[in-house]
Amino acid sequence: MRSLALILCLSAPAFAADKPEPKPVQATYRLYGLFSPDREKDLRSVWDDVPDVKLVGINYGDAEITVEYTPGKAFPGAGKPEQFLQQIDNRIRQATHHTFAIGPRRTIPKEKLQEVVVPIAGLDCKACCLAAYEAVARVDGVDRVTASFKDGKLTALIDPEKMDRAKLEDALKKRNIHVVK
Repeated sequence: MRSLALILCLSAPAFAADKPEPKPVQATYRLYGLFSPDREKDLRSVWDDVPDVKLVGINYGDAEITVEYTPGKAFPGAGKPEQFLQQIDNRIRQATHHTFAIGPRRTIPKEKLQEVVVPIAGLDCKACCLAAYEAVARVDGVDRVTASFKDGKLTALIDPEKMDRAKLEDALKKRNIHVVK
């Protein structure tokens, strides 16, 4: 009996070695909060505070990030892709004090979107740009938004079937963002 126990103990590492390491997966998500090129640097500066998720790349033009993680290691108990997205989103929000978030990728082809540029005044810092961005970024029909205090404008890619310039301006005005006529 004793020798059987010894054999089992000695062979346990061999059995463990036979089990392949789980492979990391890469996923691309929509990134909220990327309203200007310098925000990419902001995100990278806090990424070490996002545990078990590696930042692979940032696509500023499409407002997307690609990340890599090992599902069982990074998110024990989460089994569905939408649960992984939620877990990563929670970690990004926490690390960035809720100035970044993620969601599913765009479903409308980029060529079907329309660009609308709205001149705005009073954007004299990054926080003001974030406020203008947040006023419209999650409004139905808005796909991508940038805001620049240097240029004094907000640029949005919109789905023209759901959104138009007037609705965009109204959303800004509701948040007390001064739209220049």
